[in-house]
Amino acid sequence: MNVSDLGEFGLIDRMRKYAPMTSSVVKGIGDDTAVLRYTKDKYLLFTTDMLVEGTHFTRRMGAAGIGHKALACSISDIAAMGGVATHAVVSLGVTPKMPARFVEDIYKGMAALAKRFGVSIVGGDTVRSDKVVINVALLGEVAKKYLVTRDKAKPGDWIFVTGTLGRSLVTGKHLNFTPRLKEARFLVKNFKPSAMIDISDGLAGDLNHILRASKVGGRLWDNAVPLTKGAALAQALTDGEDFELLFTLKESDAMRLLKWQNKRRSWFFYPIGEITKDPRQMIKAKGYTHF
Repeated sequence: MNVSDLGEFGLIDRMRKYAPMTSSVVKGIGDDTAVLRYTKDKYLLFTTDMLVEGTHFTRRMGAAGIGHKALACSISDIAAMGGVATHAVVSLGVTPKMPARFVEDIYKGMAALAKRFGVSIVGGDTVRSDKVVINVALLGEVAKKYLVTRDKAKPGDWIFVTGTLGRSLVTGKHLNFTPRLKEARFLVKNFKPSAMIDISDGLAGDLNHILRASKVGGRLWDNAVPLTKGAALAQALTDGEDFELLFTLKESDAMRLLKWQNKRRSWFFYPIGEITKDPRQMIKAKGYTHF
């Protein structure tokens, strides 16, 4: 059997059994970040993302934007758990003929975002590679009472997203998006989402991650999904790399959120569907997978 026969998530499931975990691990493989025991009141969050030239970016897209994206992806993972990002290490693979200025600009892009979100870049590694490869490993922390995972959605919960979806690659959003960390912190402090994930593989794929983890079903409401200008619903469901937050709230909290939103209009949270009892009721479209 080849990797392509298993698919990305089938491969992850196979690897999971070879991942030993001690009692320090609260949550391992299977969510946006690992959750580790830390202090009496806080958990440590740990995540990593790898970007590869030709798959996640091209050199024509600009080095600073590539650097921004490399760190922003991991900050988005921390946001999806309700936490704040703290420290990063960055590993970089480049060709020997790569202009040093290009590498510097990658780091400038990361550094600008790191300063904005209070992240310290504390180390990493560099290696020779035929393509540009960037791997960011990021630590964060979250108060135990604010932790959100993928597996607590309940029937009757409403499904929300934090922004418009689709055509991220065409519009360039995947290179300059702002991780929704502030929105996530607002939500966990005031509304306590039952489940949350960031949309990296498309609305369909990432919503199905929540449904499987929570052992529930879900349905989207007609014409409710907010679309990026020029995008079709199919693109919102499958394109990926929007990096908006997808979350669920019990109905009473959903109504409170919409009432707050109508008064404040600081951010827009879009209700797009509901959680159902039947775990067979999945979103039929498939999100992006690497294999």
